[in-house]
Amino acid sequence: MTGSLDFLAPTGAPTSAPTAVARSPMERQAAAAGARFELRDGWNVAVGYPGEAGAAVVFADSSHLPKVEVHGAHGMELGVAERRDGAWWCPVTRERALVIGAAPPGIDVTTTYAALTIAGPSSRELLARFCALDLRPQAAPPRAFRPGSVARTPGYVLRENGDHFLMLFGWALGQYMWETVADAAQHLGGGPIGLDALAPLEEELLHA
Repeated sequence: MTGSLDFLAPTGAPTSAPTAVARSPMERQAAAAGARFELRDGWNVAVGYPGEAGAAVVFADSSHLPKVEVHGAHGMELGVAERRDGAWWCPVTRERALVIGAAPPGIDVTTTYAALTIAGPSSRELLARFCALDLRPQAAPPRAFRPGSVARTPGYVLRENGDHFLMLFGWALGQYMWETVADAAQHLGGGPIGLDALAPLEEELLHA
């Protein structure tokens, strides 16, 4: 009977399991806006859009950024984020902080919070159209981290510097938030931007 069961052996089977690709909850909206995607660090990210340069306000899907919740006394001033080793440490309470951009020991909440970066001279005006937080310079100086109502849902806004903001909100609300921000941006002559075009703005931010 040798060989009688050979038909059960798999043919052309891969030598290793395929790597899972992580995807933003706003990927479909980004694709509809003409995004060009690349795989980076396991994430399918939008790296470019047609006609994205020169707008007064732009927004980028930053949901791929690592986000970790850490517990314990952190000694940070509430409402003020700290920049450490390329990441933002944002105090939520006196015993809890959200780390954005790095993965220290803690609870991984990367896919709990989606994120949009909003930048440009009209960024505050855009945010004011749907955000109840007071983000005027005197109320929200650089490194201000504010919890509150973002498009009538709980969220956070971090003013990284200048006219550069990072907005976090529930992962399941990605489509709704994209449409809200895109509509507000369109009225201000702005639109989405890819990570490649965002990179120079990020570099400028770090040296501001």
